[in-house]
Amino acid sequence: MNDNIVYMGVNAPRIHQAIIAQLVTGLMNLYRNRQTQLFAYPEAMIDQSQTSPVPDLLLANPETELTEVLIEVTHTQGVKKDTQKLKELMTTYDVPEGFVYDYKLNIWHRYELDGPDSGEESSFCQAVGHSLNEFLF
Repeated sequence: MNDNIVYMGVNAPRIHQAIIAQLVTGLMNLYRNRQTQLFAYPEAMIDQSQTSPVPDLLLANPETELTEVLIEVTHTQGVKKDTQKLKELMTTYDVPEGFVYDYKLNIWHRYELDGPDSGEESSFCQAVGHSLNEFLF
């Protein structure tokens, strides 16, 4: 009877989801108060016209539909894999700014599309003019 059911595993620990929720809350408060034009979309496709990879969080301008920032939230063991994913997405979709956050070590890695291959240790998001770390509690 259930032969055609496909079960998909989800790797989203509560701490991972809590961090995404905190970032969305802080960033949406900026948007609502007109301090940024970027809307925070959690777990949303970059390319809405076709199935595409999904970052943990993307910041996009709802009027132009252009994605300006990608954010990956991970633990120490996942930093390398998520950094590769982030760089591929930034290159494929021309996203100017990206971040990988290691919540175990509380370290942010910032990348620019046209910047050096190795990221800098910073949570300051130029696109919104704020440190992303200020939204975490």
